[in-house]
Amino acid sequence: MKRKIIQLIVLSLLWPGLYAQAQEKKLLSLQEAINLSIKHSNQLKNSQAKVEEATAALKEAVQKRGPDVSLSGSYLRLTAANLALKKSGNNNGGNNNSGETPKPNQAMYAIGNVSLPLFTGGRIRYGIQMSEYLEKAAMLDVESQKEEVIQTTIEAFATLFKAHSTVRLVKENLAQSRSREKDLSNMEKNGLLARNDLLKAELQTSDIELSLLDAENNLKLANVNMDLMLGLPVATDLELDTAGIAREVDTRVLDDFWQLALKNRKDLEAISLRTKAANTNVQIVKGEQWPSVQLSGGYIAADIPKVFSVTNALNIGLGVSYNIGSLWKNKAKREQAEAREKQMIANEALLNDKALLEVNQDYYALISNRKKIEVFAKALEQAKENYRIVKNKFDNALATTTELLDADVAQLQASLRYTLSRADAFVAYSKLLQTTGILSQEIVK
Repeated sequence: MKRKIIQLIVLSLLWPGLYAQAQEKKLLSLQEAINLSIKHSNQLKNSQAKVEEATAALKEAVQKRGPDVSLSGSYLRLTAANLALKKSGNNNGGNNNSGETPKPNQAMYAIGNVSLPLFTGGRIRYGIQMSEYLEKAAMLDVESQKEEVIQTTIEAFATLFKAHSTVRLVKENLAQSRSREKDLSNMEKNGLLARNDLLKAELQTSDIELSLLDAENNLKLANVNMDLMLGLPVATDLELDTAGIAREVDTRVLDDFWQLALKNRKDLEAISLRTKAANTNVQIVKGEQWPSVQLSGGYIAADIPKVFSVTNALNIGLGVSYNIGSLWKNKAKREQAEAREKQMIANEALLNDKALLEVNQDYYALISNRKKIEVFAKALEQAKENYRIVKNKFDNALATTTELLDADVAQLQASLRYTLSRADAFVAYSKLLQTTGILSQEIVK
């Protein structure tokens, strides 16, 4: 029994150390976070698989220009076969009574054919062209989604930064509140402060402690979210390296960003290619109304023992095939293809309108966030000066405890708003770059 108690005591002493070892710490920069998120993104892996599928479809379309080669052969067992070899001028029904009729019990033949398309109404050529459009569009989808992954990573990085900053500021405020509480407690003991005023200070300290619990909980959740996004163990404690992050000096105006979006947005280019692919598909359907011409060649070999054999029977020629039913059946199919083309044209116009709206929204959001930084910076200076004045008045018995505590809360709120607004402005700037289609060019080094 004593041994078990000793083991429990030793384990309880070692457990904090073991837990600290499990909590691996990692210094994380924004660039490293972006690289890890791109590498770990299942969304990008799925899009890359679609590119491989489109590439394979293009290869299949190109291979249709090549010849088709077929080989067939059979070995047959015959049972009591009656053979009659007809000769020219023989009118006796084909019976040969001049001698013994052979009775073969097996037959073999082999046929080889080669067919090379010469004319298909443009279906092969347009099929290759359509596959090329779709392959390029799939590649552009990867680039567009890569920008989305980068922006999501930046937002998560900023959220983690804001959580760290909030915890730090609340802890500083809590330490200040506890120190003030001790001073007020001494004043209350010496009869210089009413008990009610001390209780107000203690209540504020309790409120700050509760705020710290919420802030620490938000920090843990933001940390886990970033770990999952980057493919790191969820126990990894991330410390952010923000040394390389600074406000970019960008003098471009709204029209500049819109022009950049027209040139660089991959989704706009991708849907344009898909519209071209839809138009090409209309040409493919129209080509089905034309006949197909093939150059064909073949080889035939056959053998029926004791009867006849054929070898080196080579043939070459032209073949023409035409589905007459396409004259009336193809109309509905062509109408469907043309309707899909109209849908793609309408979708392309909708996406252009959406892109214009997004550029405007994100541009004005950036302007607003940058103005907020200036306002919050001024408010922080005012809050600090207000607290200094109220604290000086309080020390000289010219201000109440409530006024001092209110000034302290205002100072904390102003500090939080200023710190978080800088992160919000950085996210707003990166969002505008993403909407413009140049995020990976200007953020990722």
